[in-house]
This record gives sequence, C-alpha cells and structure tokens, in this order.
Amino acid sequence: MVKVEIVEEKDNFSSNSPYASSSSSRTSSSVSLSSVSSELSSSDETLYDRLSALVDIVPPATRHSISTNVSNTASFVKKTGKVLGNLVWILTTSALLVGLPLALSLEDEAKIVAQEREMMAQQQGAQQMLSPGSSYPPPPGSNQSAQKGIVPPGF
Repeated sequence: MVKVEIVEEKDNFSSNSPYASSSSSRTSSSVSLSSVSSELSSSDETLYDRLSALVDIVPPATRHSISTNVSNTASFVKKTGKVLGNLVWILTTSALLVGLPLALSLEDEAKIVAQEREMMAQQQGAQQMLSPGSSYPPPPGSNQSAQKGIVPPGF
C-alpha cells in the first residue's frame, strides 16, 4: 500500500523561484497565476525553444506524419517551381528567336507600304496639278498647246 505524505520545505534558498510561496498562500485561493506568468515572461525563451519543447507533447507517429507532409509539400513546390521556370525560359527564348524578327520584318514592311502610299499621293497631286481642267496654273516653261496634243490646221 502507498502512503501519501505532505512534505513542507523550510529552506530559504528556493525563495527566488516564481513558484515558491509561503505555506499560507499555498492554501489560499486568492493567489493568481498572472503574477507567476509575468515573472516567467521575462526569461529569454525563443520560438525555437518553445517548438523544441513540443517534442515531449506530440507523439512520435504524429511528428513523423507532420514531417512527411512538410517534406512532400516542399518537394512538390520545388518541382513545380523548376517546371514553371523551364516553361518561362522556353516561352522567353521562343519569343526572342521567332517573335522579334517577325515584328521587325512587319515594321519594315509597314514602312515600305507607307512610303509607296506617299509616293502615289505625290504622283496623283502632280497629275492633278498638270491636268488642263485644274485650278492650278501651269508650271513655268511648259507649253499649253503641247499638252493638248496635235491640232490640225484650221482649228
């Protein structure tokens, strides 16, 4: 049979612990844990320390499944990033090798078409200016009868 016995500490060296208290306050219900937690929060405990303390709480099977899921997710993200990077590379180089020369040739052809239209407009303007019914005066040094053609005598 087990016998339970209450042991009371009477040493003064443990008084600096946040959990140490007098025997009267141990039995009193008026002591709050907020004073204890405020004293504990001043310690230099990092997030890593807190997570490493969870090793004792989380069972090994759960830790293994979490680790497996995280590593599978990381490898999926890595493979997806590599595939997307390759696709971007293929599209970029294809656009540079095919699209850029095509765009330049289309631009050159558009310039040539614009120059042809400009020359046609200049020729039509010159023909309108030289036509007999035009409101423009004939250019100096041109003979009006030479433009009408051959005129038989008597007319």
